Amino acid sequence: MPDTAALPESWRLALDPVLQTPESRWLGGFLKAEEAGGKRIFPPLGSRLAALELTPLDQVKVVILGQDPYHGAGQAHGLCFSVAKGVKVPPSLVNIYKEIESDLGLPRPSHGHLESWARQGVLLLNTSLTVEEGKAGSHQGKGWEAITDAIIAAVAAKTEPCVFMLWGNHARKKAGRVPGLGPGTHHLILTAPHPSPLSAYSGWFGSRHFSKANAFLEAQGRGAVDWRLPD
Repeated sequence: MPDTAALPESWRLALDPVLQTPESRWLGGFLKAEEAGGKRIFPPLGSRLAALELTPLDQVKVVILGQDPYHGAGQAHGLCFSVAKGVKVPPSLVNIYKEIESDLGLPRPSHGHLESWARQGVLLLNTSLTVEEGKAGSHQGKGWEAITDAIIAAVAAKTEPCVFMLWGNHARKKAGRVPGLGPGTHHLILTAPHPSPLSAYSGWFGSRHFSKANAFLEAQGRGAVDWRLPD
């Protein structure tokens, strides 16, 4: 089972059933065995549940759903699309910044560290929360999916309206399996192509998800997200 010592109580209560399953315990054993065998796993231990630690369930306003952590050394630190300061901003995040600039008129940040979003209630969640160095998708099907399904379901069960930003087919399919996000939901579901350079020009640019999210949150009395990133 993944280390959950630093989880906020709201997440601990919501996720305890899935974290006690044999699948979750197998996942914990798998990760330990991989590292004991000399494989480098990203993000490092202590950062793998950072999205939950920085954004307690009771504070979630927006969910952005990624797929895998970055698999290069020094990149992944537990928040989807985010990299630590000093690390080159990845292409998908560059395109996210371009859309924010176009949508909200905000200048592009000088770094790729998205922690300030997380602290405002933006859950920056990947489908798999670990990956082997240099091997994209290597930890898919290892047990993370049940945990991240439960995370999304816990947000969907909230009475407060939230925004789900689903970019690309993978995110749409993932969220589509969750009760509470179908027709008639009280949440706002925003879909667009993935911001990757491979697909951004097929509808990501001009999607205006950030202004739409803020308009919805303000209308629901939940307060807008400040999408600016301090240096």
